[in-house]
Amino acid sequence: MKNLKYLTLSALFLIQFGFTHDKGNWVLVWSDEFDGNGLPNESKWTYDVGGFGWGNKELQYYTDARIENAEVSNGTLKITAIREDFETNSYTSARLVTRSKCDFGYGRLEIRAKLPSAVGTWPAIWMMPQDWTFEDGGWPSVGEIDIMEHVGWEPGVIHASAHSEDYQWQKGTQKTATIRIPDATEAFHTYVLERDENVIRAYVDDQLYFEYKNEGLGVTKWPYNKPFYLILNIAVGGAWGSVEGIDETAFPQTMEVDFVRFYQEKAARDSG
Repeated sequence: MKNLKYLTLSALFLIQFGFTHDKGNWVLVWSDEFDGNGLPNESKWTYDVGGFGWGNKELQYYTDARIENAEVSNGTLKITAIREDFETNSYTSARLVTRSKCDFGYGRLEIRAKLPSAVGTWPAIWMMPQDWTFEDGGWPSVGEIDIMEHVGWEPGVIHASAHSEDYQWQKGTQKTATIRIPDATEAFHTYVLERDENVIRAYVDDQLYFEYKNEGLGVTKWPYNKPFYLILNIAVGGAWGSVEGIDETAFPQTMEVDFVRFYQEKAARDSG
C-alpha cells in the first residue's frame, strides 16, 4: 500500500473500515465535520500550549483544552482569541494540531473556514513535519507549508507559502502568493492544499493561486517529501500581525471552521 505510507494508524483504521467517499479523482480518507458539542475530538486533535511568543513575538497564551478558546458547537469549530490576563499574557487563544493523531502525506486537504476580522489578529491554517517540535528547533530547514494566512490589518488578502532552508521569509525568499477574498471574514471559504512529490498547490474555493514545483535541487529547497501534520490557530500581534497595531476593543475574535477533509487520489489507491 505504497500510496498510504504517509498516513498514521488512525487514518489507516478509517480506510480499512470503509470510511471513504468519492470526489472525482479523490477519495476521502480522514475528516472532522465538527459534529457534537464541547471540546474538539481528542482522537483527532491535541494542543500546542504556552505563551512565550512562539518565535514571532506573539502576545497570546495558547491554552490546553479550554473550551473558551476551542469549542465545537452547531456544526463548527470555534477557535477564539480573548483579551484577558492569563498566566503572564494579556490574550488567550488556541492552537489545535493533528500531531500524533494523524499526519498527512500526498493528497488534498480542504479546510472550510471563516476568518476573524480585527486588526492585530493573525489566523493561520498550516503544516509542519510530524517529527518536528518547537523545542527541537530546526526551522526552517525542516520545512513549513502555509495553506492560509491572513493578517487583520490587510483584510481579505489570503497568503499561501512554502518555507525551507533556502526559501524562507527571514531572507525574503519564501515561495509565496496571495489572492484577494473580500468577504473572507464574513463568509466561509474552502482553503485547499494539494501536494505530491513534484508540486505544492494552494487554492481558495478551487481557484488556484499558488504553485511551487520541485526544482530537484535537494532538501534545502524541497523538504516536503515526508508527512506533515495540520495546525489551526489564531495568533495575536506578532512580527507580522501587529504591523498596524492591535485593536484591543475588537476582541474576542473567532476563526470558525466548518470541516477538515483529507483526500488521496483514487488512481493511486487503486494501484496500491
